[in-house]
Amino acid sequence: MGNDTDVKEYRIQAAVLRKRGGPLKIESLELEGPRDDEVLVGLVASGICHTDIDFCDGWSEADQAVVLGHEGAGVVEEVGKSVKGLKRGDHVVLSYQSCGSCPQCRRGNPAHCHRFYEANLGFQRLDGSNALERSGVRGHFFGQSSFATHSLATERNLVKVSKDLSLEVLSPLGCGLQTGAGTVMNSLKVPKGASLAIFGTGAVGLAAVMAARLVGANPIIGVDLRPKRLQLALLLGATHAIDNRHQEIASRIVDITGSGVDYVVETTASSEMHQLAIEVLNPHGVVALLTGEIGTSALPEGRKTLGIIQGDAVPQKFIPKLINLYKSGHFPFSRLVKFYSFSEINRAISDAKRGITIKPVLRISEV
Repeated sequence: MGNDTDVKEYRIQAAVLRKRGGPLKIESLELEGPRDDEVLVGLVASGICHTDIDFCDGWSEADQAVVLGHEGAGVVEEVGKSVKGLKRGDHVVLSYQSCGSCPQCRRGNPAHCHRFYEANLGFQRLDGSNALERSGVRGHFFGQSSFATHSLATERNLVKVSKDLSLEVLSPLGCGLQTGAGTVMNSLKVPKGASLAIFGTGAVGLAAVMAARLVGANPIIGVDLRPKRLQLALLLGATHAIDNRHQEIASRIVDITGSGVDYVVETTASSEMHQLAIEVLNPHGVVALLTGEIGTSALPEGRKTLGIIQGDAVPQKFIPKLINLYKSGHFPFSRLVKFYSFSEINRAISDAKRGITIKPVLRISEV
């Protein structure tokens, strides 16, 4: 990595978190130029993921101010000397970061990188430095901090995409949609004809619904508190919907399947829903936990739970696959998206928290 003493500085605009729960405030900051292994991206758009919102709400004000955002998409403006696969003007989607050198990374499993937490949630480079240090702010969230006009990333968390597609539309692929679809297609490898329930039909859950339809799962049962989300789940591939404000989930699943389900994708982070997911499993069934919990090692009759990271997706392989499915009409994720201007970031977050918007995407600049 380059450690030049005369590193370039760029003046950028970024949404900075200085107070627990926000609001985020767009400020002018100084960002170091790219080191030898880094790429400077001019961001066109960024999705807002629930991980961003959770960090905002759980952030300690004793910590240094931070820039969040990890579903960026934009245009390469500058590349470091050791970057081979990208050039100025390339269109890219940004995803999660990995170290590239640990055993899991070398085996092609970057979602299980030994330094995943440091690389994505440490708010610094892996060597401990911070490209926003001169501004007294911490960046590098998921190797990008995309709530900004510019971001530093590496080839490991960049995916080159065709210039004939809208970067605004593609930006949510970097985390939530990749996680939901990857859980069904990669982590669980749900076979054709298997029964599947999806607890929570937000962006991640709806991506799982679309993937379940693609692999031929049946039935596909969406569970949520919000009728509009359940209606959309049915349009996107769910065969049944359970409104758990008015219906008892376990008995309704038995009504639909005659027993339980082979798989549950649990996106809600509710301990009650986690326990229920285990209870509605068929023998040898699997619960996929998408909110950071660790899987349980032993459950009755061969049942098990798995803690899922990023849907076990390799971004450079899986995001192009999802894009091709989108282009062919088989993964219509744009139906989840509502656009906001960058200055409306706090309204976008509020709308997501209140369930008004499934997947908010910030329009940061034009190509």
